[in-house]
Amino acid sequence: MDPKEFITQIDVDGEVYEVSDITRLEKKGIADIQRLPFSVKILVENLLRKLDGRTVKEKDVINIARWQKKYEQPVEIPFHPARVLMQDFTGVPAVVDLAAMRDAVKDLGEDPMKINPLVPVDLIVDHSVQVDYYGTKDCLEKNVAKEYERNRERYALLKWAQKSFDNFRVVPPNSGICHQVNLEYIGRVVMTRNSNGVQSAYPDTLVGTDSHTTMIDGIGVLGWGVGGIEAEAVMLGQPYYMSIPQVVGVRLTGELKKGVTATDLVLVITELLRQHHVVEKFVEYFGPGVKNLTVPDRATVSNMTPEYGATIGFFPVDEKTIEYMKLTHRGSRANLVETFTRTLGLFYTGYEAPEYTQVLELDLSSITPCVAGPARPQDRIELPGLREKFAGLRSADTKACSVNLDGEATSIAHGSIVVAAITSCTNTSNPFVLIGAGLLAKNAVDKGLKVPAFVKTSLAPGSKVVIRYLNDAGLMPYLEELGFHLAAFGCTTCIGNSGPLHPEIEKAIAENDLTVASILSGNRNFEARIHQSIKANFLGSPMLVVAFAIAGRIDIDLTAEPLGHDPNGAPVFLTDIWPGEDEIKNLVDLHVKSDFFSEEYGKIFDGDQFWNSLNVPESKTFHWDPKSTYIKKPPFFENFGPEPLKTSDVTDACALLMLGDSVTTDHISPAGAIPADYPAGKYLIAENILPDAFNSYGSRRGNHEVMMRGTFGNIRIKNKLVSPKEGSFTIKFPDKSEMYVYDAAMKYLFESRPLVVLGGKEYGTGSSRDWAAKGTALLGVKAVIASSFERIHRSNLVGMGVLPLVFKNDKTVDMLGLTGSENFSISGIEDMHPRKTLSVKAVKENNQEVYFDVIARLDTEVEVDYFLNGGILQYVLRRILSEK
Repeated sequence: MDPKEFITQIDVDGEVYEVSDITRLEKKGIADIQRLPFSVKILVENLLRKLDGRTVKEKDVINIARWQKKYEQPVEIPFHPARVLMQDFTGVPAVVDLAAMRDAVKDLGEDPMKINPLVPVDLIVDHSVQVDYYGTKDCLEKNVAKEYERNRERYALLKWAQKSFDNFRVVPPNSGICHQVNLEYIGRVVMTRNSNGVQSAYPDTLVGTDSHTTMIDGIGVLGWGVGGIEAEAVMLGQPYYMSIPQVVGVRLTGELKKGVTATDLVLVITELLRQHHVVEKFVEYFGPGVKNLTVPDRATVSNMTPEYGATIGFFPVDEKTIEYMKLTHRGSRANLVETFTRTLGLFYTGYEAPEYTQVLELDLSSITPCVAGPARPQDRIELPGLREKFAGLRSADTKACSVNLDGEATSIAHGSIVVAAITSCTNTSNPFVLIGAGLLAKNAVDKGLKVPAFVKTSLAPGSKVVIRYLNDAGLMPYLEELGFHLAAFGCTTCIGNSGPLHPEIEKAIAENDLTVASILSGNRNFEARIHQSIKANFLGSPMLVVAFAIAGRIDIDLTAEPLGHDPNGAPVFLTDIWPGEDEIKNLVDLHVKSDFFSEEYGKIFDGDQFWNSLNVPESKTFHWDPKSTYIKKPPFFENFGPEPLKTSDVTDACALLMLGDSVTTDHISPAGAIPADYPAGKYLIAENILPDAFNSYGSRRGNHEVMMRGTFGNIRIKNKLVSPKEGSFTIKFPDKSEMYVYDAAMKYLFESRPLVVLGGKEYGTGSSRDWAAKGTALLGVKAVIASSFERIHRSNLVGMGVLPLVFKNDKTVDMLGLTGSENFSISGIEDMHPRKTLSVKAVKENNQEVYFDVIARLDTEVEVDYFLNGGILQYVLRRILSEK
């Protein structure tokens, strides 16, 4: 198969481009391309274009072109993403890894410049800003100043990377959220390249170091989240090896009823697809209902793909994609996109009939307003059932507790909302729900309604365009009147950076064991993620965030009860202030202007005065400051050699933790506040860092000393070895003493005792954070044995040389009678191959032996190579050094 045989030309506005025409595969009788899902067609183009007989072989192209609905055994293909997207929480440790790799190359007498990104990388700084200040005109300025005060070292590292690495761009802080910036600006849909005077065009594809990278699927760009270590390999020119996926088609019909938002839709889809177990599968949307969704609606659905467990949530390019590109000031690219996608059969007209592994149906007209909570995005609750649902969460009834908030007397109780945040790229990318929230605020203010003093309110959009159109529509004053002042352009509350509650509120919650609530327009609400003192966290549309903030409590039926009273004592219901569909649409059409996108994104790389004051020299290798508590050289390449060490079976391992179902990466590696009495806090205090300056776990991911101490450090994690106690505690065997997880791991390490972790279903659900795997490895864990794994965390474990093992024949910890006190030996590791069955012997305290089999979730030959090399970075570094 000669790739030149598949080259054709397209002419767009007088410019000629060469393209790899996948339809010729069908014309040549090689494969039936028309039957393929759109997302698979993009994979076909990728492999056909990259066909070189070495990395991509003819059999790889044929395997994907003849895609099957199901595979008995995984079939691996090498996918070459066109670019990489990063944010700072995951980007900083990635840059630290690359800097350490340069050191390792230099130590071996080679040129450190061998470590350089070969594909374009965009890093958007969005995860670090916190809502320290709120409710005032100057809170944005104060929060940004505080952000730089805390993170100057980290930002200096990123600026060094921008200067010292090729193909590496940084969008400075205070600019927006990576996925919204990607959607509105960076995403090209079709990319171009000029090589020796010949122009070529090909689909825009990417991997990102954030699980919500899938948001870009909403405009027909194939992209998904991976671990930072996998992204580093792609940056360095390695393909992303993947198993050919099953593709679940979701056929949408009808249209959303009035009063129903895209947020309501995505919460229904999240619930539906979790029930159908789409983990590690592609999801593709089709049907007449797709044409009734705007691109921002689609992007909201794609954004929450990791919440429903899929790899992608894909909407193919159609006429609405083209219109959106023109709106967002990408008109010239839009013409190329339309011509290219129509030529290659990637444009969705609605008449295509792709085949899918499975087809699910959803009538959009069946959706009703809802929220999700209190701790999982898939736990949807329709508004009339919210009061009853919450009643089952709280502890014994407690009377309202009086609090004095800087001279203002008020009270809080079970169900009080103490955080209300319009935040997250999930919804702030959608003008309809933001204009809707502004109109609802206007109507509420006109009715004389106010937000109670105990509610911490904030507005943190993912793009500066949002504030332009809210101001242009005259709606910002009404949001501000209710306390929703602009607090940041970043993730804030959605990532757990909600900032402190008022000390009196914290005190009342703790002393009375109150189950208070948050409401946010985000995508995640896991335990202790939003704020460590808030036990109940709910997701909803920006409009409902404003409504619940006014009500001041979550245990209310907004469809039947008033959310407040006007100054004359008359009840005001949600229907009294909910804006009409036509009113919202008219304002969107009038005030969401293409010029706003052009003006704001035309200066997005400029940075503010804080960024421009960072003077960082360019150098081949990074200067590690031994006094830094933010950036430290990681130990991953210590004693690195050209040949990997031989792997061996695990003998007499102890269980570090025994966990249940749905353990999230927030449980494993929290991103939020660092408790002073936990190991990471104690470390920082020993380094003369006061608790007020701790910052967050997420901001200290460039320091392995903090992060390994924070592994399994969530204050709500439930380790069955210490049940019913919650937090980062375990039992150290054989003396059975209780201690912090980190302290126990270090004692085991001193004893040269290997470790395992026992888990249930959906182990590692949630964020893509690679530190959940890095920390696991640094604690000495050799294997995680669970009922099932979420996709990204499984890959991350493999990438760190930790074995992900699943019980064979649907066995579980409980079925096997395991208590976690056993010694575990795992045999069969030495002669590893994909999905090999390994034998486990668990020896109980009374010497009784329990035998069971597990499947090694090393799904491909390349993953076996990663494991044998001790991790993906070690594998890549050895390959780079072997190239002459």
